[in-house]
Amino acid sequence: MSGLLALEVRGLRKSYGDALALESLDLELGAGHILGFLGPNGAGKTTVVRILSTILRPDAGWFAVAGVPNSRPQDIRRRIGVLPESAGYPRGQTGEEWLTYHAQLFGRPRSSARGTARRLLGEVGLAERGRSLISGYSRGMRQRLGIARSLVNDPEVVFLDEPTLGLDPVGQVQMLRLISSIAHEHGATVVLSTHLLGEVENLCDAVLILSRGRVVAQGTVTEVVHRAAAPREALVQVSTHLVERTLRAFSSGAIAAEALANGAQGEVRLIMPAGMSSDVAATSVMACLLNADVPVLSFRLEGGRLSDAFLAVTEASS
Repeated sequence: MSGLLALEVRGLRKSYGDALALESLDLELGAGHILGFLGPNGAGKTTVVRILSTILRPDAGWFAVAGVPNSRPQDIRRRIGVLPESAGYPRGQTGEEWLTYHAQLFGRPRSSARGTARRLLGEVGLAERGRSLISGYSRGMRQRLGIARSLVNDPEVVFLDEPTLGLDPVGQVQMLRLISSIAHEHGATVVLSTHLLGEVENLCDAVLILSRGRVVAQGTVTEVVHRAAAPREALVQVSTHLVERTLRAFSSGAIAAEALANGAQGEVRLIMPAGMSSDVAATSVMACLLNADVPVLSFRLEGGRLSDAFLAVTEASS
């Protein structure tokens, strides 16, 4: 796939009757990248996943997966793996039997399919439970089995729709490690539809935020946070007797200041104007304190948060 885009989307549109589900989606994503696909409930995320995995037909637009145009859906299906939001699992089969069956659907002979099943069970941490009935699996185990299922055909692009939904914190961490391995060890491109913004900040190379079927932000996490003009905070520590002077120093400027509840330690929180860069923020704070003759004991500037950007762009579009 060298030199090819893993995903290329142009003008994708979909409606259900009079209800617009997706309006003019454009997207380019390179091989081996992880895209965080965000949006409130009903934003159109699942619709996009179903279109790109050829389950739904768009009303307008064009897309290609691993270089294969949407006019060849069967060829696309051979190149993708999918974990749907509500995946069903047969309770009367073992994990190994189920994976073997799916590997055979992609043309592997039974002996090779069984080997593939066992290898993938090991990769997702289910080697010891592969011969147990799926009915005895926990939700987290079933989700890991679903990840294994999405990899039986060595896909070039993998679509994961809410893979951590309903998992406890330990299960979420395990799932995120698996997702990372899909991109970094299998070399596949991942489209991760999720509500957990922390997943995206820690894992994804790119972000796309939908709201009411429209793209409201797109780019790297840093770019999206900056374009959304999400405010940032800083924490400055001064001598205890200089807290009031520090607050007065910022009282008439663009930077807001407030003493923390534990102000006895001389800590003051600063709220920067939306869109202010890190360099400008740090320079402005230090200049203000220098002019006020306030020595700084410590200074920590927090980065803009994806959660702030998400709320800003989705609320603005509602």
